[in-house]
Amino acid sequence: MKNAEIQKLSLEELKNTLASEKDALARLKFAHAISPIENPLRLREARKVIARLETAITAAAKK
Repeated sequence: MKNAEIQKLSLEELKNTLASEKDALARLKFAHAISPIENPLRLREARKVIARLETAITAAAKK
């Protein structure tokens, strides 16, 4: 998810997306612990998306 896409979302959509991204990251970590996933850089990208979403939520809450 790019920053431009994130900025277009409302606060509720941001929170819902954050919850689903955190769930996806947990599943990805679990899959990687059992057997190495094909592209481990997906873990890094998932963490970055979560950080972007949390930053956008904080910015939206301050407005």
